[in-house]
Amino acid sequence: MTFRTAVCFATLALGPALAPAAAAAGFGVEAQAGYFSLAATDSARAVFDGSSGGGTFGGQVRYVLGNGFYVAGGARTFTKEGERVFVATPTGPVARLGFPLDVRITPIFGTVGYRFRVGRSLVPYLGVGGGVTRFRETSDVAGDVREDRRSKGSFHALAGLEFGSGLFRVGAEGVYSSASDSVGVGGVSRVYEEDDLGGFSVLGKVVVSFGR
Repeated sequence: MTFRTAVCFATLALGPALAPAAAAAGFGVEAQAGYFSLAATDSARAVFDGSSGGGTFGGQVRYVLGNGFYVAGGARTFTKEGERVFVATPTGPVARLGFPLDVRITPIFGTVGYRFRVGRSLVPYLGVGGGVTRFRETSDVAGDVREDRRSKGSFHALAGLEFGSGLFRVGAEGVYSSASDSVGVGGVSRVYEEDDLGGFSVLGKVVVSFGR
């Protein structure tokens, strides 16, 4: 048997096994939207009148390898309007001061992970990663507009499900993130001893996958 003949036989034998993996590889673009609940729960509820979170949206690009591993990078943003407050003790009443407060939290992240059931229409996956969380707080105190901007390193872990095998796919994802030792929400975090701008996100996503 010649070398060329052996290669042909090996290709025919392994082709069906390798086809799903090859089909799963390639670039993808994701649009994401969902709900973000802040880890600084008490601070958020004080500033946002009882709410600890709100809507978030963003997107990412990814590359899936034929063996199921993937890398991705993207960003999301959370924006919410609240009010400056005064809190004397963690169990004390919240005094609303009447000054508007806008908060924006933007995590910029990279992820590495693994996709199970390569080549199937329903794909569970896991991932971990890190990045930078940007925080911006703007308030208007009797006509005096004040702005505070900060950035802090962060990490995250996620799990999700993706459905579809063609160009367009849909999915759902849960993400836990942490950006500890960072500025809190609305200046009351020291009272509540909260310093983490991370939290938990539940996301729905639409994927355009350019798989090979």
